[in-house]
Amino acid sequence: MHGEPITLDQAIERLRDHFELKKADYVILVDISKQELWLIKDTRIVKKFPVSASKYGYGSKAGSNKTPLGIHMITAKIGAGADTGIIFKARKNTGKTAVITKDKTDSEEDFVTTRIMWLEGLEQDVNKGTGIDSRARYIYIHGTPEEGLIGTPASHGCIRMKNTDVIELFNAVSEGTLVDIQQEVVNNL
Repeated sequence: MHGEPITLDQAIERLRDHFELKKADYVILVDISKQELWLIKDTRIVKKFPVSASKYGYGSKAGSNKTPLGIHMITAKIGAGADTGIIFKARKNTGKTAVITKDKTDSEEDFVTTRIMWLEGLEQDVNKGTGIDSRARYIYIHGTPEEGLIGTPASHGCIRMKNTDVIELFNAVSEGTLVDIQQEVVNNL
């Protein structure tokens, strides 16, 4: 199933059957082919956000800088109340604010800004385990100063969002929220 198109109802059914998703829970679905993140509740897409997954493609190998596929869970939310554009280094607020660019500038820095939602892989030998562990790889959903690149593959493995969007998502979800990252999702609902 990983790397092949999946329908929205298949994704939700899989989350319910294997990962205890309850009807009233929010779930996040990331479609790498569309560079979109969908916030879903009760099988309904509440909001779509443009994102940037890895410019190196998808994969789970440590050191690959690729975005891992499969089911994850938000295990830590970092940065509540931080100013928009604040730079985090090793998940700590540096007190420095990034310059947010709206053009296609691709800087050499891979700044993590505004909010962090740290992901843990839940599928053994897919995104969990030695050499492929998403949490050990520091895979996040986070803000970026390179907002002009959102909507195109540009990250080093994480899911990047516009800073105002990542605040909105951060405020909507809780630790424990399931995140399904797929190569392609077909909205059939």
